[in-house]
Amino acid sequence: MVQELLVALVAVLSCGLVYAMAAARVVKQYERGVVLRLGRLHDAVRPPGFTMIVPGIDRLRKVNMQIVTMPVPAQDGITRDNVTVRVDAVIYFKVVDPASAVIQVEDYRFAVSQMAQTSLRSIIGKSDLDDLLSDREKLNQGLELMIDSPAVGWGVQIDRVEIKDVSLPETMKRSMARQAEADRERRARVINADAELQASKKLAQAAQQMSTQPAALQLRLLQTVVAVAAEKNSTLVLPFPVELLRFLERAQQGQQPQGVHDGQQAPEQQLPEPDAVDPNVVDPNVVDPGLVDPAVAASSDGGVDPSAVDPTVALQTFTDQPLPDGSLADGAPEPDGAPESGPGALPEFEPEQPPEHARKGRFTRHH
Repeated sequence: MVQELLVALVAVLSCGLVYAMAAARVVKQYERGVVLRLGRLHDAVRPPGFTMIVPGIDRLRKVNMQIVTMPVPAQDGITRDNVTVRVDAVIYFKVVDPASAVIQVEDYRFAVSQMAQTSLRSIIGKSDLDDLLSDREKLNQGLELMIDSPAVGWGVQIDRVEIKDVSLPETMKRSMARQAEADRERRARVINADAELQASKKLAQAAQQMSTQPAALQLRLLQTVVAVAAEKNSTLVLPFPVELLRFLERAQQGQQPQGVHDGQQAPEQQLPEPDAVDPNVVDPNVVDPGLVDPAVAASSDGGVDPSAVDPTVALQTFTDQPLPDGSLADGAPEPDGAPESGPGALPEFEPEQPPEHARKGRFTRHH
């Protein structure tokens, strides 16, 4: 009898253990359990932790409550301004009602993915290309509203939608590049013109300031020369301004002797007339030093003793006027008294143009 009781007890314990193992379920912290009992939704949603169901009667479905990141496949579309683009996006959503996510839709992940693709195509057709490229925040908000409206009935909440990339045709890329380049060049020219205008105003003020002090212009020129000469392997071209020539001219005129004014030449030194020269006194500046005897001593009045002069040397009046163009007659004496031929004849020379002021003086000639 006791043995039969022990066998029955062991059998009951074994059945209880098998039942407990079949009915025991563990729900994780980020999950919620939805129980369907005989195909009907059980009112209570099982919280995280250990839970029990009726084996064979209840069916437990676990729903992930984490935020799901789902990429939206790239969609080809035509914008409102007739430009073909290819746009892809990413969507962030989570389940807020586990029972609705299980009962209202067959597969909420697939439903959200398809809804995101169709909404993305609709956004592409309603937007311009410039909006897709520059105003994405507004498009993201519109796309989020379009997806979130039907997803509310599925127990799904759309957390965020972002447009990842907008692919353009190569021809459109080249056109946009040329447009951007032209716009940048236009702005560069405007900025350059504005800079030239400001620089011209400053240069005009500098020129007005330098006009009161001419030396400032020369100092500026020297500074420019120093700046250019500091560079290596450079060729320096130095301009010579007219103002500097005028400055040097005025400085030279200030050093001229008193009595000489602008535009006048200094008077030439006048030689004494032949009649005013004493025939008994020979000017040592006129007499050739080579024709005077070195032993001759100067007289007390500064002249040369006529008795000490070589008797072959005579004082004559000589001018630097050229000879007449015509030939001289036979036997006619030379204009200056020199013989036409002989040991004392002068060499022939070509006539020269007389100077502007012909001066007369007393020269000696050796016969």
